[in-house]
Amino acid sequence: MRARTGRVCTAVVSLAVALAMAPAPASAGGGDTAGAGEAAGAGAGAGAGNADRDRDRDEDRGHTGWTSAWGSALHRAVPPPPWAGPNWSMEGFSDQSLRQTVRVTAAGTKLRVRLSNRYGRQPLQIARATVAKTAEGAAVRAGTLRELRFSGRAGTVVPTGAERLSDAAALTVRPLEKLTLTLYFAAGTGPATFHLEGFATSYRASGDRAGDASGAAFGQETTQSLYFLSGVEVAGARTEGSVVAFGDSITDGYASTPGADRRYPDRLSERLLADGRRLGVVNAGISGNMLLTDSRCFGEKGLTRFRPEVLDRAGVRTAVVLIGINDIGGGGLPDVSCAVRPVVGAEQIIAGHRELIRTARQRGVTVVGATMTPFKNYQPYYTPEKEEVRDAVNHWIRTSGAYDAVVDLDRALADPRPGHGDELAPAYDFGDGIHPNDAGMKALAEAVADRLPESEL
Repeated sequence: MRARTGRVCTAVVSLAVALAMAPAPASAGGGDTAGAGEAAGAGAGAGAGNADRDRDRDEDRGHTGWTSAWGSALHRAVPPPPWAGPNWSMEGFSDQSLRQTVRVTAAGTKLRVRLSNRYGRQPLQIARATVAKTAEGAAVRAGTLRELRFSGRAGTVVPTGAERLSDAAALTVRPLEKLTLTLYFAAGTGPATFHLEGFATSYRASGDRAGDASGAAFGQETTQSLYFLSGVEVAGARTEGSVVAFGDSITDGYASTPGADRRYPDRLSERLLADGRRLGVVNAGISGNMLLTDSRCFGEKGLTRFRPEVLDRAGVRTAVVLIGINDIGGGGLPDVSCAVRPVVGAEQIIAGHRELIRTARQRGVTVVGATMTPFKNYQPYYTPEKEEVRDAVNHWIRTSGAYDAVVDLDRALADPRPGHGDELAPAYDFGDGIHPNDAGMKALAEAVADRLPESEL
């Protein structure tokens, strides 16, 4: 679910050619989560690293009060694709300051930031980092700027394949408040671990501008992508954990209005707040992502990234899973998502969902299954045979009892006219037959909010 109508094959082939000329990253797996400003060893595999990570997350949930208030799913560097604006992931940064804006979803009196070099090719040297409350554009509010420290030091080095967690910074934040994070790189970073479609403006400037309250130095170069920033966690105010939305472009927010916080996880956080629920919401969607197959363009398969992007986040209580349509629709299409995708059946998709459920329950995380939304008018994805696969998987999600709860997003967004139930409702259709518009994103959020288990509130 990536390219705009009529451009999917041309756009992805162009990106695939560019990627074929680029060297592979040093690490294809996720790095161990760092604790208290110290990085653990690289690799997302099983064993001692995962055991340490599990203990860290259990401690976060049970005792320290740290809750994920914002997050982004990350992937390897890619050249700017034809359907998106510029990104700086391949070139990276050198003697430059990178300023990024995020909207937190939970309150706290202190915060800490997770920085990732999961897909880097060399250690990531961060000379300086700051956080502040956002003013307008790249400017920050006077008196709110805080220096981020790492084990008491101003800078840090993030090993290849790993993450760093900053020390706690004293800054009181409210739900839906925007924060600006600035990183200064004195030395070259190499290709960046990043998120292609952040739907918020990022800025860069020459030299060390991490302490600037003004945004004047950042006005010339912008992008809609996010770099190195994995999460923001808060503590010190009463929260009830976090919900992580896991999926592909529908979760990521493709076709929502850029810069307006209208992705479905954004609208979900607003609805929960209006209902008096103190839950952080994290968006772990990657456009084009598949459950069963890795992509050089759009992230590791869902089965691989579910642990680092969902279960390893501080305070996670619930995961909402909406994934599989790219496996189904892209099956057999050459060079889509920079990989020749295998044709998959319902049994394979269901087996993948069962694996996600099993992994989540091992960690005590509630899993909500979401049915896949209609895609009939999206080409070249749709065929009657692929629709049968979607229907079979959706039937299993609805009726098997495998998930702790089910949200029927298929029916929430389907065209109500007789004979059109396998199409998106026109009021919710961005225009390509598969991606919801802003109204559709709000409808998704309302449906999810209504189905979150009461025990999680």
